[in-house]
Amino acid sequence: MRNLDLSPLYRSAIGFDRLASVLDSMSATEQNQPAYPPYNIELTGENAYRISMAVAGFDQSELDIHMEQNRLTVSGKKAAEEGGRNFLHRGIAARNFERRFQIADHVRVTGAQLANGLLHIDLVREIPEAMKPRKIEISSGNLLQSEKAANVDVSETSARGNSQSEQAA
Repeated sequence: MRNLDLSPLYRSAIGFDRLASVLDSMSATEQNQPAYPPYNIELTGENAYRISMAVAGFDQSELDIHMEQNRLTVSGKKAAEEGGRNFLHRGIAARNFERRFQIADHVRVTGAQLANGLLHIDLVREIPEAMKPRKIEISSGNLLQSEKAANVDVSETSARGNSQSEQAA
C-alpha cells in the first residue's frame, strides 16, 4: 500500500491535518530507513512505553539521544579503531547508525539506560488537564425564556448603574 488517500479524513474530521502529515512523513521515511539496529517498542503501563535497541559493541559515550519537537533521534557513532586488527570473520556490526521515531503529542522521554548491549529509552504520555475528558452539564428550560431573562438582567443592571451615577452627581 504505497499511496494513501486521506480525503475522507479531511471531510469528516477537523484538526487532524497534523495526523495526515505524520502519515505522509512515516511512509516516506520507512522506505529509506535501514533495519539496523533492531529495536522493540513495548507498552509498559497505561501511559508508559519503552524502546529497546540492540546496540552491542557501542559504548555509552558513542550513543546520542535527541528529542526535537515530536521526533526522537537515536544515533551511534563508532570511534575509529586503533591498531589495525585483522578479522577472519566480523559478524558484530559496528557501523554508525541513526534511527528516528515519530513521537505523539504530550509524550516525553523520562530516562535512558544502557545494559547488556541494549539501550532502553523510557517514555511517558502526560495528558494535560485541559485535554482530559470532562462532563458538560445540560441545563433545562426553554431557550427563549433564558434569553429573555438574560436581557432583562442586563437592562436592569444598566438601569441601576445609571441611577447610581445620577445620585452621585
